[in-house]
Amino acid sequence: MTKILIVEDEKAIADVEKAYVLREGYEADIARDGVEALRMFNEGVYDLVLLDLMLPGMKGERVCEEIRAASTAPIIMVTAKSGEDDVIAGLDAGADDYIIKPFSPRVLMARIRANLRNTDRSGTGSTGILKIGQDVEIDNDKLTVTKKGKHIPLTKNEFMIFSKMASRPEKTWTRDELIIHALGYEYEGFERSIDSYIKNIRKKLADPEHDNGYIKTVHGFGYRISE
Repeated sequence: MTKILIVEDEKAIADVEKAYVLREGYEADIARDGVEALRMFNEGVYDLVLLDLMLPGMKGERVCEEIRAASTAPIIMVTAKSGEDDVIAGLDAGADDYIIKPFSPRVLMARIRANLRNTDRSGTGSTGILKIGQDVEIDNDKLTVTKKGKHIPLTKNEFMIFSKMASRPEKTWTRDELIIHALGYEYEGFERSIDSYIKNIRKKLADPEHDNGYIKTVHGFGYRISE
């Protein structure tokens, strides 16, 4: 089922948005600030984000940039900031759409449906399935990885890193980005621990044709998916 993350610090507005989202047949979670939004997004699987710009603790534009760096899920900004520069800043930060408060709930739902229709997430959709080449499949709902139909026993952190990288296979991920976007802000390990996780993932997935375990080292930068 399609799942939407609502990021809104005003309870009344968040409750209205959630009520209409549920009425449409979608699932919804609410985050009250930017830090909570990033934590929930990194821990869950969301098909679309409704994002307020004026959030406590972390600006909405920053939240948008962080989510966009980790995912192609549509982001709709819902905000009272109506100036042209504000709209441009929101879209430049990675938003797909922009709705100004006060808004019509019916229009909001129409925008949500349109963005979901127009999104091509390379097979992930609401099922949370990611594929690498023809052999490797990542199921974000079941938290499993299979290769040619055979289960690959990744640990939780290995899975989160591999899945996050696969969500944007064209991107080169730094160690810091993998800590933030895959393991979360509460992760207390060292930056170099990412190297150990990558080593373990490679060992479990490597074969004669993919001796790097589908992960390429980009010297001086980090890692990226290799099909």
